[in-house]
Amino acid sequence: MQKRQGKCHTPEQIIRKLREADTMLASGKTIGQVVQVLEISEQTFHRWRHQYGGMKAEEAKRLNGLEQENKRLKKLVSCFRAKLFPWSTGRKVCIFP
Repeated sequence: MQKRQGKCHTPEQIIRKLREADTMLASGKTIGQVVQVLEISEQTFHRWRHQYGGMKAEEAKRLNGLEQENKRLKKLVSCFRAKLFPWSTGRKVCIFP
């Protein structure tokens, strides 16, 4: 079974879609109708609302950058840990770009 590859939305696109959703909900549309227009699932809508709720585009962009940097730093730490304590990990080679 293959995992379905969804669309990748930038934080700016997500915030724009959430703003559109707010206006549609204020005009009386249901969440089902809104997610259909935005072409996303209801689960994605709620996840985005939870994650990007009251953010502005600049804040979302900064959050995304910090998440990427955190991911890179975690890889770096695990690489150094593998070099310092090779017996504690199953990996013998550390590849870090």
